[in-house]
Amino acid sequence: MNPELVATLVKYAVMFAVFINVAPIMVWVERRGAGLIQDRPGPNRVGPFGLFQPLADALKFMFKEDVTPTLVDKPLYLLAPVLALMPAFTTLVLIPFGPEITVAGWSGPLVVTNADTGVLLFLAISSLGVYSLVMAGYASNNKFSLLGAIRASAQLISYELALTISVLAVLIPVNSFRLTDVVAYQQAHHIWNCIPQILGCLVFLIAAFAETNRLPFDLPEAESELIAGFHTEYGAMRFALFFQGEYSNMAALSALGATLFFGGWSLPFIHYPNNLLGGVLGLLTLVAKIAIAMAVFVWVRWTFPRFRYDQLMRLGWKFLLPLSIVNLILVAAMTLAGWL
Repeated sequence: MNPELVATLVKYAVMFAVFINVAPIMVWVERRGAGLIQDRPGPNRVGPFGLFQPLADALKFMFKEDVTPTLVDKPLYLLAPVLALMPAFTTLVLIPFGPEITVAGWSGPLVVTNADTGVLLFLAISSLGVYSLVMAGYASNNKFSLLGAIRASAQLISYELALTISVLAVLIPVNSFRLTDVVAYQQAHHIWNCIPQILGCLVFLIAAFAETNRLPFDLPEAESELIAGFHTEYGAMRFALFFQGEYSNMAALSALGATLFFGGWSLPFIHYPNNLLGGVLGLLTLVAKIAIAMAVFVWVRWTFPRFRYDQLMRLGWKFLLPLSIVNLILVAAMTLAGWL
């Protein structure tokens, strides 16, 4: 078999194994974190410290009756949950998770697809996630689901602008769209981009919350207004797919943020060996950074109240978008001056 094909399959299997376990782990972290923040135990009955609670939830989803409402648009209704997962599991092929290594005669970077247009491809694929939300809301034949879908489409399109401009600012001094080159740039300068581009990092962070529909930006799912928003009519494994998609998108954006602003798989002044050990250390470093970002998602959820919809739109268009443009101009000026 072609060694390059084997290496690609192994690399994708590694990244898939990391991302597929995000949802069950985060269910436990989210509930225990909520309990800690709200001064209550959280799950503590199913296994030690409630560690088997995600397994119990998965079994419940599998054995729960799968009901399809009679008046839904069935093809779109069935397609929407599957489409919710696809962007996250596709974008992971673009994330570098280790140095260039040599193993059993094969040599190459630890990224499934080192595309010339890596960042643009990531943003293009991740933006397709809005179709699943709109499709679910429209196909459900439920006015609350449709309202949630409309909110989701407006919100994601609004905040994608600020997020994309903050990402483009990172690429100006790197002069490349490859994510491997972004990591190499931070390694060569022994400094993470979050320090010289702190403004862009903050814009990216806030926009990432809105892009993943997390509190305080969960207006498409606001239970006090829309029951459960776009997935009101979904249950059993179809709802579980939306659930998995949300956490996978959080992990994907966390991985992108770690790669762009926090050195990706690398650490300043530390050189990983170009062998299997270096690959494992790089993967563990990236996973640790993703875990910290996911913990921030949980902390923010139980700390800040939900915005009103007009406040959400005002923040996106009147504050984040101008800030991202100012950041882009500043980074371009600093690059021309030779400071970056």
